[in-house]
Amino acid sequence: MSNVQRLPAEQMFQNEIDALIAAEKDPIPTGWRMSPKSVLTYICGGKVGKTEIIPKYIGNKRLVEICIATLVTDRALLLIGEPGTAKSWLSEHLTAAINGDSTRVVQGTAGTTEEHIRYSWNYAMLIAKGPCPEAMVKSPIYRCMESGSIARVEEISRCASEVQDALISILSEKRISVPELGIEVPAQKGFSVIATANTRDKGVNDMSAALKRRFNIVVLPAPSDMKSEMEIVKTRVNQLASGLDLYAKSPDDDTIEQVVTIFRELRTGATLDGKQKIKTTSGVLSTAEAISLLTNSMALAGSFGSGEVDAHDLAAALQGAIVKDEDKDNICWKEYIENVMKKRGSAWLPLYRACKELN
Repeated sequence: MSNVQRLPAEQMFQNEIDALIAAEKDPIPTGWRMSPKSVLTYICGGKVGKTEIIPKYIGNKRLVEICIATLVTDRALLLIGEPGTAKSWLSEHLTAAINGDSTRVVQGTAGTTEEHIRYSWNYAMLIAKGPCPEAMVKSPIYRCMESGSIARVEEISRCASEVQDALISILSEKRISVPELGIEVPAQKGFSVIATANTRDKGVNDMSAALKRRFNIVVLPAPSDMKSEMEIVKTRVNQLASGLDLYAKSPDDDTIEQVVTIFRELRTGATLDGKQKIKTTSGVLSTAEAISLLTNSMALAGSFGSGEVDAHDLAAALQGAIVKDEDKDNICWKEYIENVMKKRGSAWLPLYRACKELN
């Protein structure tokens, strides 16, 4: 087992990628390692020979087809959605399947500069030798243009406007100008950009209409039904647990169902049957947070409990995940415990008691 805390997707699922490449029968676009159909199989799951391909994205298959088709053209791809809708996860696996390298990433933050998009300089070498190719520090996007591969830009709406604008010329002209060296670097065939944007960050640094026109925009929704969300949570918890020393058994289906039920009800503001309205909390309570909550519960059970996730482990994790704003969320959570959870019968009684005791 590797000591690396988190392997990139192309290493984690290398056997699946190798099997798809070996069995390839369809045309492969320039710069790609497999055909669009094989990329779809890698993302949505299937079987190639004797190799079972695990689904990486559980949701609307047509949306994945649109994403892949976009990357075959010269258009960039923008994935938009609520936090926890697998935007980054899908972006990583698309680049892993297409190029075999998902690590060329620009992480959008308030501190991201134009140099992260284009290039910068090794100033010690610049002073010693002057502007020269050896003194240049190429951005991930610059390297992808040279190699004809796909770059990723995470949380693009968290980047300042001037940083976003640096992408406009790159996506329009498909080249980077380096005036210090008197050269222009054209993008090789296969180059593209996958960007992600969070709808909760709307208004932080709104993307200009000019930049949006350079992207094909795909909106990733939250899981539409209970069954899909439970499947996503169960799959990802098992994957995460296999790479971490949690010393606990994976939670059973009943435990996962309870967590997903609580999250969906507090997220939508009503019980699943629609008969009772509920106050919503300030947090998103996304699928990704449900996965994190259950992983944390396993850590509690393994380190301080019996090795099996029980009501007390779950209650502690729920408290931390739901109560973000002490004033508002604590009231919502208390009301939910008393007005909803308490009335759910014997199956929910241990969790109700543990949550009430902790709260």
